[in-house]
Amino acid sequence: MFILKRQDVEITSIQHPKRDQQIPILTYQGQTFRLISVFNASQEEDAKTFWRDLTDNQGKACVLLEEPERYSVWGKIRIEQLAADTEAGGGDTAATPIYIRACLLMLQALYIDIEDLLGNRQAGLFQKDIAEVFKQWRFPQADSPDALKYLLTVDPLDAAHIPPWQEHHLNTLLQELHRIGKAYFGNTTFAERAIDTLQDLSPNDRTVFQAWLNQSPLGKMWR
Repeated sequence: MFILKRQDVEITSIQHPKRDQQIPILTYQGQTFRLISVFNASQEEDAKTFWRDLTDNQGKACVLLEEPERYSVWGKIRIEQLAADTEAGGGDTAATPIYIRACLLMLQALYIDIEDLLGNRQAGLFQKDIAEVFKQWRFPQADSPDALKYLLTVDPLDAAHIPPWQEHHLNTLLQELHRIGKAYFGNTTFAERAIDTLQDLSPNDRTVFQAWLNQSPLGKMWR
């Protein structure tokens, strides 16, 4: 449909009628859209390819939002659709627990990497950066200092409780982790170290997660 600028739209959030979470909603000329995926500024072509695939090949009504720091793709939805738990272009796809656990391993690996190699001060700044990501993109059960501490320290493989994130949350998290890691280290060597932590998964779970990661536009970033 459209490539829009931030000043063209209004972004708010609504309470999901069936889940304990806030959902980002973009409004443009009386139409409403919900978040599907996020790309950083250097991934302009990936974002446009993803957007065109949804609109041209899959017939989805989507917008591409262009901002200085990122691109995001949003799928059209009627607010009343949420009551029926209807997906909007994949934006409401519940993430498999394996994916969530794997992403938490990568989050923790980058945090430990920064703490070990760059020191406690930088690790503290990293916590603030991640907290801002969770707040801006309205990650469920990640909106308090205690929740952040839990996510950075819990063993994802043994945890009885993992956050009820959807696939667009994981796409956003991996996107932002790569952006933040590159900013801290000045290169992408951290990516290999983060991927190495997936050895903690069972061979089957690791294969399943990496297949999911590699089929997404983010796959190239984390190789």
